[in-house]
Amino acid sequence: MSQPQSMTARTGRDKQRYSESGERLVAGVVPLSADKTRVLLIQSSRRTAWVLPKGGWETDEATAADAAKREAWEEAGIQCVVTRDLGKILDTRTPKEVSSSAPKALYQFYQVRVDKEETEWPEKHKRGRQWMSYRDAREKLKGRPELIQALERSEIVK
Repeated sequence: MSQPQSMTARTGRDKQRYSESGERLVAGVVPLSADKTRVLLIQSSRRTAWVLPKGGWETDEATAADAAKREAWEEAGIQCVVTRDLGKILDTRTPKEVSSSAPKALYQFYQVRVDKEETEWPEKHKRGRQWMSYRDAREKLKGRPELIQALERSEIVK
């Protein structure tokens, strides 16, 4: 039986993991429908764009997959199971786009099967969620090459 999920989202970067070269280690998910025809996107925290659930891998989490599943819960309100490791994706932002509040990142994405969508979750008050086709999701993720790359690596029906 799984442990109950916290209704409080983690904040801050006190426990953030970094690579040997200084990149922030970020874990995320590509949540697919059972028939793999749709992907679940969430609104960015400012509700200005659609993104995949992702966030920092913290020092108290044994694996990046654990961090990715926690982020899926906090940001999208989903209970999920990792079905495929999509590998690492490099941050392609230019030095001018990187800052202390948005440091260079190294992404690790996982394809997940959504077992349950909860009606209440930690970040519901600041994020919507929506199932989309590959074509619609790719359009919504325009301008975020790392997220498009994760989507492309998944088994979503194109």
